[in-house]
Amino acid sequence: QLVESGGGLVRTGGSLRLSCVTSGFNFDEYAIGWFRRAPGKEREVIGCISNEDHSTYYSESVKERFTISSDNAKSTVYLQMTSLKPEDTAVYYCGEVLISALHLADYYSDFGLNIEFDHTGQGTQVTVSS
Repeated sequence: QLVESGGGLVRTGGSLRLSCVTSGFNFDEYAIGWFRRAPGKEREVIGCISNEDHSTYYSESVKERFTISSDNAKSTVYLQMTSLKPEDTAVYYCGEVLISALHLADYYSDFGLNIEFDHTGQGTQVTVSS
């Protein structure tokens, strides 16, 4: 199970931190990813983290503005978002990546963030006003 929280309304340039609390699987062996859905747009995978070595990968659209981290003791993944823009407005989801944490780096080198998810959360709305 994955449960997101932390969304809300923020002004352009503001920050938010989303949390993804997980349960029911061996957190350390998994990679967790974040993706978002904006109205009228396709799903966009924005990043993921290996809970084994905490390596992270980001899309170009959020690189250097968003940071993914994880707390293995709490089985929780965070998405710190800074310098938010109106185009970041979307419902944000976390999910178990279908590639194990052990193989994430090799997969990313070949396929980038073209990843699929097993279980995902219910999403949390982020709205950035201009």
